Amino acid sequence: MLAVVRPALLAAALAAFGMACAAPVSHASPKVASHPPRTASAAPERHLDRSGSRRVGKASFYGPGFSGRKMADGHRMDPQANVAASKTLPLGTTAQVTNRETGQTAVVKIQDRGPYVPGRIVDLSPATAQQIGVTPKKGVAEVEVKPLALPKPGDGVASAKSAGP
Repeated sequence: MLAVVRPALLAAALAAFGMACAAPVSHASPKVASHPPRTASAAPERHLDRSGSRRVGKASFYGPGFSGRKMADGHRMDPQANVAASKTLPLGTTAQVTNRETGQTAVVKIQDRGPYVPGRIVDLSPATAQQIGVTPKKGVAEVEVKPLALPKPGDGVASAKSAGP
């Protein structure tokens, strides 16, 4: 027959024998999720911006340690490709990124999630960053991100003009 041991009783018993207990153990029943766990490759649908609206914020770029790493869409990060990461645009979105200081633009495909730094709205590949004048010395620039084509929920691509409600 198994006995139920209370955490306070266990701590007292261990103390009596000169042993320490790091922290009381919780015997509360685990919470059961009412939805399936999210995968790392996709943001929840409710957080994605399918409006086609322009956004202004800071852009940074991938460091050399990200070259060849798998991105959220499953492709490997190619520092020479025109790819980017966004927390809110759906994967597969084609967008124009404009450096607001220099006026230089590039068209990118959103293939990853991020950036995870407050105030930043897009992470660019090193080639794209260079193309719009974001230098390694500066590292960050104010940009405008304008979606050109959004993927349809079934993986197709719709024009950003027709994607709105």
